[in-house]
Amino acid sequence: MKRLLIANRGEIARRILRTARSMGIATVAVYSDADRGALHVREADTAVALGGTTSVDSYLRIDKLIAAARASGADAVHPGYGFLSENADFAQAVVDAGLTWVGPPPAAIHALGSKSAAKAVALRQGVPVLPGYFGADQSEATFAAEALRIGYPVMVKAVAGGGGRGMRLVHRAEQLPAALRSARSEALAGFGNGDLLIERALLNPRHVEVQVFADSHGHCIHLGERDCSVQRRHQKIIEESPSPAVSSEVRAELGRCAVALAQGAGYVGAGTVEFLLEGDSFFLMEMNTRLQVEHPVTEMLTGLDLVEWQLRVARGEPLPLTQERVRLQGHAIEVRLCAEDPHFTPHAGTVQKFAEPPLSGGLRFDHALEDGSVVTPHYDAMLGKLIAHAPTRAEAIAKLARSLDDTVLLGLPSNRAFLAACLRHPVFAGGGATIPFLADHGQSIREALDPPHEAKLAAALAAVWLGRGATALPSPFARPLRVKLGQTTLDLSVRELGHGALQVQAGERLHAAHIDTNTIAVDGLAQAAEVVRQPDGQSHVRWGAHDLWLQDLSLAAALSAGQGPAARELRAPFNGKLVSLSVQPGQRVARGQVLLTIESMKIEHQISAPRDATVSGVTVVAGQQLVPGQVLAVFAEEAA
Repeated sequence: MKRLLIANRGEIARRILRTARSMGIATVAVYSDADRGALHVREADTAVALGGTTSVDSYLRIDKLIAAARASGADAVHPGYGFLSENADFAQAVVDAGLTWVGPPPAAIHALGSKSAAKAVALRQGVPVLPGYFGADQSEATFAAEALRIGYPVMVKAVAGGGGRGMRLVHRAEQLPAALRSARSEALAGFGNGDLLIERALLNPRHVEVQVFADSHGHCIHLGERDCSVQRRHQKIIEESPSPAVSSEVRAELGRCAVALAQGAGYVGAGTVEFLLEGDSFFLMEMNTRLQVEHPVTEMLTGLDLVEWQLRVARGEPLPLTQERVRLQGHAIEVRLCAEDPHFTPHAGTVQKFAEPPLSGGLRFDHALEDGSVVTPHYDAMLGKLIAHAPTRAEAIAKLARSLDDTVLLGLPSNRAFLAACLRHPVFAGGGATIPFLADHGQSIREALDPPHEAKLAAALAAVWLGRGATALPSPFARPLRVKLGQTTLDLSVRELGHGALQVQAGERLHAAHIDTNTIAVDGLAQAAEVVRQPDGQSHVRWGAHDLWLQDLSLAAALSAGQGPAARELRAPFNGKLVSLSVQPGQRVARGQVLLTIESMKIEHQISAPRDATVSGVTVVAGQQLVPGQVLAVFAEEAA
């Protein structure tokens, strides 16, 4: 193996580059038009353009990837995760081209990459599975009959799915048809395969997965489990090892079943076997026939480089360790930093300023971020992964939460503060988080993230004064200031006292403030402050560990400042593609009724009516690419 083509992008491409370079292997990056200036492109020894902007036109094009490998002289291909990493046809195409495939054999991907096929192997190997329907008949009538046989609630899943896409929880029979259609649409868009399965849903389980590794000499071992129960939209955002709920006896049995499943399919390479755990009972979910996003958790716990293992196994070498020599030390936790708001809505945009926390003493940050990085709507919303390792779980949590506080990411919304709040939540800190953790506690976490009054005042001052320079002269005139932060509007009166000192009146209260070059103090509490201004007039302010988005409405007319009647326009909240439209002019809609579905960052999002209204006009059509703020529909003016 002399030259490795990495058929992926972003942080995982950089991660593979790092190990390949340390092993003396030359690297080839590929890129879409949207990624032309990306870090992984600049860091590779060679880069080949795929053309196209969307995944379908670039990273999902087998023919383009094989052509890039041939043109660059690559003799091996690593798929990373996502995209074509679990596509048996891609693996076979790589092999047929005379290249080394860094992954399991195509036959093993066929046997385990499909959830349905994996469950069939599991049943043969004695691995427990949930009751379900995994058949070839994909008609709604068959699914309806099987759901009644299994018993509600049921989970609808994309057979070729991963990353939470194509999954829908169904509580009642009347919900099933819509869930099947939505899951199939999302699966087709994400994986090119709309086949589904259903299985009995467990309502309060943990998501526990086992890292397995096999070589071509008949050896297969496991490297412990990871608990990935904290999820939103069926996608993991916090992963840790060991699981706080798994005893040594259950760990051994989980490992035995995971190894049995892999060996039953003739597996070679890195893979992850995912289970649902309730008490000490567990059931197979699926097997991911690739490296996982959360593989750094296992690397921190074991001290191993799993990408190096992948490359060595692909070269035909035996596993470096036997099961008896695997050592799991301390505790490791990973969080996924994503470009999304507190309600988990993804956002595209430009990273105006990025700074890592101090990385030392068991901290690791895998990312592809820098000032000016563009986050497009065409790919996943994940920006990077921050991982902490410590002797105890409590120490790892504290270290990771502090590191999130110290991370600077300005220019687009992120879940940085939300992740830190999750880590500090007493249920998570106590080891009690199951899959419904965010459904049960997400709203209270969001409410707790509402910045204190001092932070809101500091943000308002930063947006107007920071960077302007302090004047030594006092001003006898107070300046009125109106700013909007989320749903809150602040009316302030600010008087300059000279040398950076300010007096701020908010309602009946007076506050003393002081502005230095990059510090703002409010009532004696001084914090570092930074501000970036967006093209739409908003300002993104960081004060201490608080992120605030605000708009200066001081010069806006009263109606624009939020005092007018209910909005008559429904606008796109983010970039995306309109995949379905279920409303027409003249139709009366109720508050909360789904009007259209937008696909963005590989996830479908339903947009609902904000109030009871009559639709007077629809300005978009299915299949159209949307931009933030674009008018989607217009509501008739309501009589007073």
